[in-house]
Amino acid sequence: MNPDLAMGEELLKKTGAGNLFMVFGEPDISLQKTKDGKLVAEIKGLDVYDPTTGEIRSHTTADIACWFIDTEYSGDSFFVRHAYFTGANDPYEKLKRALKAEIDEDTWASLYTTKSRPFDPPSSGLIGVKVINHYGDEVLRVYEAR
Repeated sequence: MNPDLAMGEELLKKTGAGNLFMVFGEPDISLQKTKDGKLVAEIKGLDVYDPTTGEIRSHTTADIACWFIDTEYSGDSFFVRHAYFTGANDPYEKLKRALKAEIDEDTWASLYTTKSRPFDPPSSGLIGVKVINHYGDEVLRVYEAR
C-alpha cells in the first residue's frame, strides 16, 4: 500500500467501499494426464484474501472472469497459449456487443470452460496459470507439470 493511503495507523476510509485494492491468493487447479500423455488443467476456484478482515475465503469459478495457461512457462515472462472464460452471467452477449460482430457459438463454447484442451507436457517442467477476476485483479501461479 502506498504511504499516502494511510494516516499514521489509520486508513483514510474504513468502510468496505473505501478499499482501494484487493489482494487475492491463488487458483485451485488440478492437472490430469490423459492416456496419450498430454495434460489437461481444470480450474476449480480461487482463494481470496480479504485485507479488511484478514480472512481467506474460497470462491468458485463464478468469481473468475478468465484464466490463461502458459504451457511452456519460462519463469521470465508469461505467454498466453490457452485462454478460457468462466464466471456467472455468461459474458457471450457482452463480448458480441463489444466486438460488434457475430461470434461462432461452437468456438465460444470451447473457450467458455473450466477445463483446458489437452496440451503437451512442458519441456521446462513448468506451466503458468494466470487468473483474472471480474474486478480486473490477477494472480499468477506456477505449477510443476511433467
